[in-house]
Amino acid sequence: MGRFFKIVALFGVFLGVAGASGYFTLRFIIKSEDTVVVPELVGKNVVYSLDILTDLGLNIKVSGFEYRSDVPKNHVAYQEPGPGSEVKKDRDVRIIVSKGPKTLVVPNLVGMDIRQAYIIMEENDLSRGVLSRTFSEQAATDEVISQTPRPGTLLTRGDSMDLLASLGRWPVTYEMPYLHGLALEDAIFVLEEVHLGLGRIRSVERSDLPKDVVVEQHPPSGYQAASGTLVNLTVNRAEKGRVLDQGLGLFHHRVPEGFLRKHVWIRVNAFGMLYDLRDVFVRPGKRIWFLAPQDPETTVLVYQDSELVLSDSLSYRSHTDLLRDLELARN
Repeated sequence: MGRFFKIVALFGVFLGVAGASGYFTLRFIIKSEDTVVVPELVGKNVVYSLDILTDLGLNIKVSGFEYRSDVPKNHVAYQEPGPGSEVKKDRDVRIIVSKGPKTLVVPNLVGMDIRQAYIIMEENDLSRGVLSRTFSEQAATDEVISQTPRPGTLLTRGDSMDLLASLGRWPVTYEMPYLHGLALEDAIFVLEEVHLGLGRIRSVERSDLPKDVVVEQHPPSGYQAASGTLVNLTVNRAEKGRVLDQGLGLFHHRVPEGFLRKHVWIRVNAFGMLYDLRDVFVRPGKRIWFLAPQDPETTVLVYQDSELVLSDSLSYRSHTDLLRDLELARN
C-alpha cells in the first residue's frame, strides 16, 4: 500500500514539473514573439536603418538633426533604446540624424547649369547668395561662369554662395534706320532687312504731312538696338469712311492667278500686338476671308511666299464696302 502511494506521489510530482515546464516554455515562446532585440543603428544610413527596423516590426522616429564630424551626412548619430535592448514590437526607436561636418570643402560649380548648381548647394546645406549675370562668348546661357567662395576652400554649412551666370553671347546690335516718310510696307521691309521686329502701329491724321507714310518711330533713328527689338510706328492716314459699330470687319485677300499654290501668312497688328490669323497654302485665284477688329490702330499684313505684299489699315470700312464683300464671299 505504501508502494502505491509512493508511485502516486511521484506521478503527481512529475505532472507538476511537466505542467510548470510547459507553462514557462509557452510563456517564453509568447514573450519571444512579442519582443525583439534592437540592432546597432549608429553609423548606418537612415534608409538602411528604416528597412531593418521595419523588418523587425519597429518604428523609426527622427528626433532631430545635428552636425557631426565623425558620422557621415544622413547617417544615424544616436539611437534610443540602445543596441541589444529588448523591446516590444511596434515600439518607436528614436534616432538623431547626422548633418555631416559643420564645415565642408566648397564644391566646384563652374561650368554647370545654374539649376544643377542650386541642387548641389541645397544638398550641402548652402544657401543662395547673389546671382549676377553677364554676357559671355564662351559660356552657354545659364552656365555658371564663376563663384564666391572659390572651389576647394572651407565653408560653414548654412553660409551662402554668390554665383555669376552667363546670359549667352552678346546680342547683335543694329543702328536704328530712318523710317520717316516711307510707306508702311517699305518701312516693314527695312526692319526685316536689319532683323528688327514690328511693334505697335498707330494712326494719326495730319494735313501738314504726306498721307500713308511713317511720321514717327520708336526707338528713334540712330539708336543702337539689339536683334529682334520691336519698333513702334506711327502712320499718317486719312479717314476713308466711318467705323462700323460691330467692332469686327470682314476682309479678304485674293491670291493672283498662276500655276502653283502660294504660302499666305496673314497677321493683324491691333491693340499693340501682332496676331497670326491665317497661315495656309492657297490655290491661285482663290480669295481668303477673315474677320479682324475695326480699330483706328489696326493694320493687316499679308505675306505671300515670305514676301510682304499688303499692309493696309482696317480702321475704316463703310457699310457699302461690307455689303460688297459679303456678296463676293457668297459668290
